[in-house]
Amino acid sequence: MKLYLFNHDYRYAVEQILLTLFPDERPEYPQEEPTGDRAELYLFTASSRHTAVCRLYLNGKEFRGRANVSSSQITDEISKSKYLQRIIKLSFYRAALISGKSKPVWGALTGIRPGKLLSNLLESGLSDKAALSKYIHDNDVSPERALLCLHTAHAGMDCAKSLDKNDICIYLGIPFCPTRCSYCSFVSQSVQKSMKLIPDFLTALYREIDATAEVINKLGLRPVSVYMGGGTPTTLSALQLDELCSRLETTFDFSAIREYTVEAGRPDTITREKLEALKRHGVTRVSVNPQTMDNAVLAAIGRKHTAQDILDALKIVSEVGGFAVNMDLIAGLPLDTPPGFKNTLDKVLALHPENITVHTLSLKKGSRITLGDTTRPSAEDVGKMIDYANSALFSAEYEPYYLYRQKYMSGGFENIGWQRSHTENIYNICIMEELCSIISMGGGASTKLCLGKGRIERIFNPKYPAEYIESINKIVDAKIIIPEQLKY
Repeated sequence: MKLYLFNHDYRYAVEQILLTLFPDERPEYPQEEPTGDRAELYLFTASSRHTAVCRLYLNGKEFRGRANVSSSQITDEISKSKYLQRIIKLSFYRAALISGKSKPVWGALTGIRPGKLLSNLLESGLSDKAALSKYIHDNDVSPERALLCLHTAHAGMDCAKSLDKNDICIYLGIPFCPTRCSYCSFVSQSVQKSMKLIPDFLTALYREIDATAEVINKLGLRPVSVYMGGGTPTTLSALQLDELCSRLETTFDFSAIREYTVEAGRPDTITREKLEALKRHGVTRVSVNPQTMDNAVLAAIGRKHTAQDILDALKIVSEVGGFAVNMDLIAGLPLDTPPGFKNTLDKVLALHPENITVHTLSLKKGSRITLGDTTRPSAEDVGKMIDYANSALFSAEYEPYYLYRQKYMSGGFENIGWQRSHTENIYNICIMEELCSIISMGGGASTKLCLGKGRIERIFNPKYPAEYIESINKIVDAKIIIPEQLKY
């Protein structure tokens, strides 16, 4: 869609709401005079208020939306940028709804953390009822979505109260899988070739672990949560997992660790020997992620295992004992249907895992699904899947404890982590709510330094094993300067 901005240059905000309202459109910024289908977005400033106006032209008709904010609410440059972007998005949103566009499931909200605004309202002293009412009114969010956010907001606030100022989370990225799923944009397409790089990758990773631990220990930071993700960490052998966990224990101070999670996501990578190695090192949670319990859907997404293999892997997990279990599901996979997804969720609920995470399919760049003509459920069908999941999980006494959104999600829905019996994953809450720094190592790892007052500094590692190995000197140097970054 052609976009014309007047008196501002908030392109990112405009593109966010464009993607929400018109997911098949991509932004264009023509230099010529405005003509044809387009959106003109104006920002006007007066002494008492700022006003955003959108003139949306579709099929020769004009639709106009307006939003404003009182100047008294703007206290500094950060709040100014936040409020001005918000009213610009609202003006576009209102114009689009007047034109006849269907209301998005999250109303006018576009960010990855839609619950953050509700958390802010609660932290300002509003009651649950008052915060919900304002949140729904200001953002045009449905009561059902707002209720999800209320649960996750309270989980985040409770977690925040349990953290000290020097507490951090540790993340390890292991970018290997036995095969590449068709929806994945993370693991290299050359899966078998990359497997040969595991020894060199671990050598490089140990260098990063040593350098990172030296800095963290000097700063007096205290790890409270360890999360090993990927990829699939259990692609490593039992001996390699044992050595990796030992390296972590001997370099970091784990005396305050409250949870230790390892993604054993693919059942075809799970063995008794690997689980026993993880248990010896104090791992408390493993993820066994079927995504679906339908064999036809598993085949369609490139999985080389069956639903029975998932049950067999869980049996081994139970026999080894001592682990909480998370299971990931994806709504919107190719060949899946609302009845098929219902069957999957019912089977998973019957297994009584401590955590269930329900993702909405996100069509990321580099995913094979985006490159082919694979039949996928419609947005309406994905909505039926998500609605059933929310209802069934609440009925089974699970509660949502973290929630986030991504670009290009089917139907514009969300990902939700559910827990029962107070088994929240601290790491998931901390990274979503930005409650403490996340110190990350490994392939595709993203260190997130929380510097206070909403300031975040990020350090990104290369995604693929070969690039990670080649860049290890630069990666280690980036960790050494963490103390300087924390001074800002």
